[in-house]
Amino acid sequence: MKILITGKDGQVGFALQKKLTSLGDVIATNRDMLDLGDPDLIKVFIDKTQPDIIINPAAYTKVDQAETEPQLAYQMNVVVPRVLTEKASELHIPIIHFSTDYVFDGSKNEPYLETDQVNPQTVYGQSKWEGEEAIRQHKQHIILRTSWVFGSHAQNFLKTILKLASEKTSLNIVNDQKGTPTSTDVLADATFKIVKAISNNPNFKDFGTYHVTLEGETDWYRYACFMVDEAMHLGLKTTMTSQDIKAVSSDAYPTLAKRPMNSRLDNRKIKKTFMLELPHWEEEVKKILKELIH
Repeated sequence: MKILITGKDGQVGFALQKKLTSLGDVIATNRDMLDLGDPDLIKVFIDKTQPDIIINPAAYTKVDQAETEPQLAYQMNVVVPRVLTEKASELHIPIIHFSTDYVFDGSKNEPYLETDQVNPQTVYGQSKWEGEEAIRQHKQHIILRTSWVFGSHAQNFLKTILKLASEKTSLNIVNDQKGTPTSTDVLADATFKIVKAISNNPNFKDFGTYHVTLEGETDWYRYACFMVDEAMHLGLKTTMTSQDIKAVSSDAYPTLAKRPMNSRLDNRKIKKTFMLELPHWEEEVKKILKELIH
C-alpha cells in the first residue's frame, strides 16, 4: 500500500509519517519535495507516485496572520485540498483530510456534533470550511476535525508555555475559551485505525466527517497551570509557578482573529465507528512533557 502524506514537517504530518510506516510505503512530502503552491506540480507528483491513499494534514494555520494574508490561507486550505481531491477522484482512491473547530462560531453551550451548522468567524475558519467542501466532492473522503493540537514536534501552545515558564515570572492567560487539547500521537493512532479499516474492507462505507479529540475539557488558563505544575513535578527548572499565572478574559487579550469561546467537539461518532479508545487530555500532556523534559 502506497500512502501519500503532505506536510511532513508539521505537527500532525510528522506524527503520521512515524505511525503509518508499518502499513506500507509512506511517501511523506514537505516543501522541498512538493511545492503545494503549484497545482500542476501536485498533479504531476501524484501521477508519478500513484498512491493508494492521500492523507492531507498540510494547512495554513496562522490564525491571526490569515486575516491580513487571506490569499495564502486560501491557497493552502482551499486550493490544495481541491487539487488533491480531483486527483483522488480520478484515481478512485480515498482521501483523509484534517480540519478544525474554527469552522464553528463557538457560541453553542454543548460540544459540537459533526452535523451542527458551521459558521466560521475568521479567514482561517472560512478557508478550512471551504477546504472541507472541496474534499466532499469525492465520495471516498474522511474529514477529521480536531482542536488545540499539541505534540513534541513543531510549535504549539504546550511548548510555548514550557518556554515562558523558564523565562518569565508571571503570565496572563485567557480562561473563558473552552476546549480539549488533542495530541498528534492520538491523531496518528486514529488515522492508523481508519487507514487499516479502509484497506481491509473493499466495501468500506464509513466515509464522511468525524470529530477526533481527547477526553475531558479545560480552558487555556487551567491548561497552562496544569502544564507548569506537571513540568515542575518532572524536574523542569522554572522561573515561575502556576500561582504566577493570572486568569484574564478574552476582552483583555484582543487578537486579530476572533477565537471560538467553545471549541469542544463531540467525539462519540468516531469512537463508535472505529472502536477507538481515546485517552484523557491530561494523560497525553503528561506523556509529551516527559518526552520534552527528560
